[in-house]
Amino acid sequence: MHVTSPVREPLIQGGKTYADVTEDICRQVEGAPTKEWKIAFGISLIVLAYGSCCLAWTWWEGLGVWGLNKTVGWAWDITNFVWWVGIGHAGTLISAILLLFRQKWRTSINRAAEAMTIFAVICAASFILMHMGRPWMAYWALPLPNVFGSLWVNFNSPLVWDVFAISTYFSVSLVFWYIGLIPDLATIRDRATSKISRFMYGTFAMGWDGSAKTWSRYEYISLILAGLSTPLVLSVHTIVSMDFATSVIPGWHTTIFPPYFVAGAIFSGFAMVQNLMLITRVVYRLEDYITLEHIETMNKVITLTGSVVGVAYITEFFIAWYSGVEYEYYAFFNRMTGPYWWAYWAMMTCNVISPQLFWSRKLRRSITFTFFISVVVNIGMWFERFVIIVTSLHRDYIPSSWAMFSPTRYDIGDYIFSFGLFFTLFLLFSKYLPVVNMAEVKAVIRSTSANLPKNIAGVAKVRQQGTAEPAFNKDSE
Repeated sequence: MHVTSPVREPLIQGGKTYADVTEDICRQVEGAPTKEWKIAFGISLIVLAYGSCCLAWTWWEGLGVWGLNKTVGWAWDITNFVWWVGIGHAGTLISAILLLFRQKWRTSINRAAEAMTIFAVICAASFILMHMGRPWMAYWALPLPNVFGSLWVNFNSPLVWDVFAISTYFSVSLVFWYIGLIPDLATIRDRATSKISRFMYGTFAMGWDGSAKTWSRYEYISLILAGLSTPLVLSVHTIVSMDFATSVIPGWHTTIFPPYFVAGAIFSGFAMVQNLMLITRVVYRLEDYITLEHIETMNKVITLTGSVVGVAYITEFFIAWYSGVEYEYYAFFNRMTGPYWWAYWAMMTCNVISPQLFWSRKLRRSITFTFFISVVVNIGMWFERFVIIVTSLHRDYIPSSWAMFSPTRYDIGDYIFSFGLFFTLFLLFSKYLPVVNMAEVKAVIRSTSANLPKNIAGVAKVRQQGTAEPAFNKDSE
């Protein structure tokens, strides 16, 4: 008799069979769009349209419509770029690193997290194009032969490293996400009732037949892609941090930035995954698959990474004092007590204090409180990037050049554009593709289901009895 470990709560509730998993997850793909989905999609399109108008005007008039000045040359554009790149990190960590560590709780959330990664990277890339001012010249950032002779990019510039990091990150994440979709696309193909659906899903299923050899190759390539993706979790945001760390500006010139940025990226990424999954589990009735166990586990990761970020904040202040460099010390003192003090203390409150409330198990398992704190964390991480960039620039070595930055309607509008783009893409994904990985959930049912089904794949099974002697399985959760 196969029983689950009583040490942890089951990951899959409701005694689901393989057929139940297929029906529950394919429901939103095969059915007509719900009223709620149409309203949300309409709002996203309106936001995207307004943001597109602001972006078009920015490109038409030039970057002078932003609130930049001679002192603050980077502001909301780079702030938003770093923020979106950070949000995308949780998807890679959940998909790749947790796969290599055989963490079964990832199976219900990895699909949506991977999609979130791709869409977040697209939003981040849009800000690269925005602050170029002339997006039709974007290919100049690539080391391509050209008719102007030996005109090459500056390989010593971190901005060029960004191009390689973001493009690599996007490519590997897209392939990883698509490979994981193939078995589920084949399932939808086989269930399709219209010729168009059968053709579309069948095309992208790439002839999947479900044979043992096919599954073997699928698992083999998944592990290879996980191995390739794992270094990206560390390298991408490390390179982004070097946009600042390789400069000589006080507040930026510090070696703590790479690990500090990576921890912050995972911190904000998990918070965004929480926001999306808490809504998805209710809208698509997936409470049996995205359970309180998943929510609590992700909250533990948020608490850990939030604590790491808090230590990094303290370390920055200590090093600024210990260095004996008055400019470095003033940069951090100005963040705390200068004109932008409100941004600094909002950052500290949201990123350091609020996640510590998750030490309480009751709050950690509260859906409403989790959603609220996840929103607060993402607000705090945006303020962190704003504080790092703007407060380090607006007061430099010469007081006569000190200036303040204030965003214009086009700064705000371009930021709104990224939200419209992100949620439009995510809503399309959640409607036309399965948001939960059916194949991987089925693979863990035997060891993670709350009440083992009587029959799984035609094999008679005995339902777990409450009086049964506990048996521990080394593969069980």
